[in-house]
Amino acid sequence: MKVKKTFPKILWLIFSSSIFFILLYFALFYYTKKAEKQVYRTTIEQFDNEVNKLLEVNSKPIFVAIKNDTNWDEFIKFITEQNVNWYNETIGTELEIYEADYLGVYDANMNFIIRTPTAKIKTIDFIPKKEMELLKKVGINKFYLKIPEGIVEVTGAAIHPSNDPSKMKSKTYGYFFVVRLMDSKYIKNLEKLTSSSILFSDKDIDLPIPAHKISSEYTLRDSNNQFVGKLLFKRNFEVYFENAIRILYIIIVAFIINLIVNLIYTRKLVYYPLDLVRRALESGNRRAIKELKNTSGEFSYIGNLFEENSNQKIELIKAKIKAEEGDRLKSSFLANLSHEIRTPMNAINGFTELLLNTSISETEKLEYLNVIEKSGKNLVGIIDDLIEMSKIESNQLTPNLTVVNLESCMNELYETVKITIKNKDIDFRLIQPKTPAKFNIITDDIKLKQVIINLLTNALKFTERGSVTFGFEIDEEKELINFTVKDTGLGIDEDNHKNIFDRFKRVDSDISIKVGGLGLGLAISKAYIDLLGGTITLESKVGEGSTFYFSIPLQYSKVEHISVKQINNVEIQKSEEETILIAEDDNINFLLFQKMMQNKNYKIIRAINGQEAVDICLNNPNIDLVLMDIKMPIMTGFEAMEQIRPIRPNLPIIAQTAYSSSEDKMIIEKAGFNGYLTKPLSRENLFEMINKYLDKENYNEI
Repeated sequence: MKVKKTFPKILWLIFSSSIFFILLYFALFYYTKKAEKQVYRTTIEQFDNEVNKLLEVNSKPIFVAIKNDTNWDEFIKFITEQNVNWYNETIGTELEIYEADYLGVYDANMNFIIRTPTAKIKTIDFIPKKEMELLKKVGINKFYLKIPEGIVEVTGAAIHPSNDPSKMKSKTYGYFFVVRLMDSKYIKNLEKLTSSSILFSDKDIDLPIPAHKISSEYTLRDSNNQFVGKLLFKRNFEVYFENAIRILYIIIVAFIINLIVNLIYTRKLVYYPLDLVRRALESGNRRAIKELKNTSGEFSYIGNLFEENSNQKIELIKAKIKAEEGDRLKSSFLANLSHEIRTPMNAINGFTELLLNTSISETEKLEYLNVIEKSGKNLVGIIDDLIEMSKIESNQLTPNLTVVNLESCMNELYETVKITIKNKDIDFRLIQPKTPAKFNIITDDIKLKQVIINLLTNALKFTERGSVTFGFEIDEEKELINFTVKDTGLGIDEDNHKNIFDRFKRVDSDISIKVGGLGLGLAISKAYIDLLGGTITLESKVGEGSTFYFSIPLQYSKVEHISVKQINNVEIQKSEEETILIAEDDNINFLLFQKMMQNKNYKIIRAINGQEAVDICLNNPNIDLVLMDIKMPIMTGFEAMEQIRPIRPNLPIIAQTAYSSSEDKMIIEKAGFNGYLTKPLSRENLFEMINKYLDKENYNEI
């Protein structure tokens, strides 16, 4: 197969791009030059207008003053009477007002009357009569004259009565002229006024204009409109297009150099290495591979190969980590599955054992089989529910919000945990809030309690001696409940802070290995807090202890009292010597207990929740033994046992639950239960436990 070479295409791409750039460059150059001319022309026009207006402004005070003087009736009287004293005391004193060098007065016949000069002007009578004739028509005028002392600016006005300000209605009584010598002082004042430098010339020639300057020429003319002189105003031109043009020249030179360098290095860094890659892949040429390894730069083809290889390695590592994580997740899932599946299996195994080992009627057999079938269906439902647990990671769980008395909840947790640490040298305290809750709050009390117990359990695990405290504060302003769990235990290294709330990650130490556990407590706590809309943080130093802070939204319930469901469905099965209370919310499991003990001489009473179990035990002193389910509505088995034990400390309370791990057993034993039965129930274990604690003599010895 014939290989199409890439290098000619690369050259064509470079040259085509260069042609486009060159066209763009010349277009930019052309428009820059055009813009320069346009800006220069516009600036000069603006400068011309500015100079003309400023010269008008410079002359305006003289026009105003001379117009006022020449419409003065006293001035007309002076023309007639020629009272020199009046003139010297009034008009003759106005040289400074006019900022002039010469004041001159003529009568109506254009004859010179009097003058008031400065030392600069010696000439006496130099005003042309033609200008006076013009003043008869226009009333007031400005022109320039050349006299022996130099060029002067002459402003003249005809003298009229005060009732003729337009100087057109009455006859002319005389003429008054104000003269300013255009010397260096005059020029400096103009330069200051116009913010420019001025070049004065009495010759009608073109004056030189330096670079980077703009200019405006003002021609001085006499009363006959003849050239007398000119002023050239010059100002710096701040827009320097020469720099832009110079930069454009530099750009084109740099572009040409860059084009040459690109051509050289394209061949060296692209074409030659690609040719080496082609030869290496085609024939496995070792020399080509060696030369390719010694070249510099990044190459698409070889880079993709290396990248693909690297990506494959990364994917393998990720797959390995994911598989290991999957194993850990599987272990956690199976542990939860073990608990949830034991409840229906308890009924299935128990009734199956009854079918096999007891003599029953056909009606009872059919009843047992129906129970087994129903439990099997329940088991399938449980498995479906457990699969739904995987949706925790996708935030599909919703909190079960109830009305909670926060202070009672905290006190209950304190009393529950306090029982479990009697043998530890730990100062365990509940810190009372400075600002207690005004009302009951609305939250998921089960998840809230679980979070606090998880944190307290961790604190107690890793604190051999010292103190463990917990409490809460109400932040009305931010509408938060801020909880704190603090210990003086081992502490957590700062490097582990970022992973402390991750699932299946735990801080490995001798103590953590000793106390055991899957390390899910903090991860589950964080998940519950997130579900409740809160946050959790950690402060910890090795050797100093740890403090966990978490907050949940404050939402008050205005209901002051929570009504507790009346005790109902208390079933008394037999009236025999010993009375057993079975606290079980599941009807099938309770039926299994009944069937297992129907041939025994026991009086059986049922409570369908923890609150009923408490009420029955407190109100019925004949209860001899309690089979307490741990997980029940309204009040758990733990909570029920907490309330029963202080009143009836000698009453045997046996935990019967689907929680079956060693940790669950340890928690139940620490909670103060006398015994522990796991589901599915075994008749042998059940009666062994009952006989053990209903034997009064043996129990008293225990």
